Amino acid sequence: MAVNVSGNFQADVEAYIADKTLPLARRQLVVYQFGDPLELPKGRGQSYTATRYQRVPLPFAPLSEGVPPVGELMTIQQVVATALQWGDKITITDVAELTIKHPLFKKAIELTGLQVAETLERNTFVNLMAFTQVNFVNSVGSRASLAAGDVMNIHELNRAYSMLFTLGAPRYMGDEMTDTKLAAEAGGSKASSNPRSMPHYVCVLHPFVAGDLRENSAINQAWSYSDINRLYNYEIGEWSGIRFCMSNMVPNWTGVAAINGVNGVAGNLATGAYYIQVTASDTQNQYESRIYQTSAVVNVVGPNGSISVALPALAGYTYSVYMTQVGSTVLSNLGLSVAGPDSGPMQGQATQLAPGQTVVITGIGAAQTPPAAPNTGVTVYPNFIFGRGAYGQVMLDDVKFTYLKEGDKSDPLNQLRIVGWKCFYGTLIENQNFAMRVESTSNFNLTFG
Repeated sequence: MAVNVSGNFQADVEAYIADKTLPLARRQLVVYQFGDPLELPKGRGQSYTATRYQRVPLPFAPLSEGVPPVGELMTIQQVVATALQWGDKITITDVAELTIKHPLFKKAIELTGLQVAETLERNTFVNLMAFTQVNFVNSVGSRASLAAGDVMNIHELNRAYSMLFTLGAPRYMGDEMTDTKLAAEAGGSKASSNPRSMPHYVCVLHPFVAGDLRENSAINQAWSYSDINRLYNYEIGEWSGIRFCMSNMVPNWTGVAAINGVNGVAGNLATGAYYIQVTASDTQNQYESRIYQTSAVVNVVGPNGSISVALPALAGYTYSVYMTQVGSTVLSNLGLSVAGPDSGPMQGQATQLAPGQTVVITGIGAAQTPPAAPNTGVTVYPNFIFGRGAYGQVMLDDVKFTYLKEGDKSDPLNQLRIVGWKCFYGTLIENQNFAMRVESTSNFNLTFG
């Protein structure tokens, strides 16, 4: 019996593509907003210098009759930030715009808008890693000493608040030196009974760390009562004078077993002992998030020595290779490799390396220090706790978008459409005493498994 089945007519099936595109994963943009807005005037270079006059010492003893005091010298402290230009673009051909179902130019505008905000957020997190006050949960001595179970807890939060308050870090919603008194009575003239107006510090943390804190019964109860008093984007609650904001753009580091190098004869390394370290950066945020342990010693035979390194074939990451100076154990430089970028500021450096290849390190590259490696198999999260005036955002030129849809001499047939943006800015660490970083592990992990 002849039967006409659907497979015989697949050439006559019209493919269906939904008109509405699928949503992207959400990013919680939090940390950029807390930086003090600072403007760098045009025509004054790229450096922004802020000056602080230091307190003079208090007098040691009362005055002697008729004898003037020796007096005190005034001293200043300065901090400097450099504004850098950031930007990117999306290029679309006229053929793509004519033949693709969804409006590519409109989508390019949407995606670059997201890219701008997320770039400023990512850069702020990277710059806040320069906070010099660093604590590790349970008072361990280093990132490498953190182990499973070293999660954020009430003691660490109380310690952070106490330290910032002892150092005199100004709090948000208060601590103006012209009037430091708060009225005790509700509705007083100098304070309000509204919890939203109470002085506080801010903590920005990873969702996994927030999950650890939620499992503490005291904190969970406090956060449930403070839901109606939220002040900031993605705020999850308040505890003991600290308001907590959650962001899935907080970086993290996972310790991975070492990758060793092999001596070669295709470079310019001098004879001697070297160590290397590999890091992997995710291709979305470009965080160095997988930190391999320092290698075993590589004994290079020069003067034309090199080091061969087999990189993991892990999709979604690019790699960097750091190395020591000859005879040193301190990893303070990138390596040089032809496998690195062929243009731009990192040209020839052993960074942005594609996975699954064996790269040859031919020399010592730019000075740069890798992130400290956690213990193998352990993921560490930084928690940023700060007061008002800890850091600022120095803006030389606001974000500007460029939309090119018309032909010109370089594109006479109008075959290209370009959506681009650029911004000239930098993050200034205003006062190291007003902020700290507390590093912890988490009882949660990076998969649902």
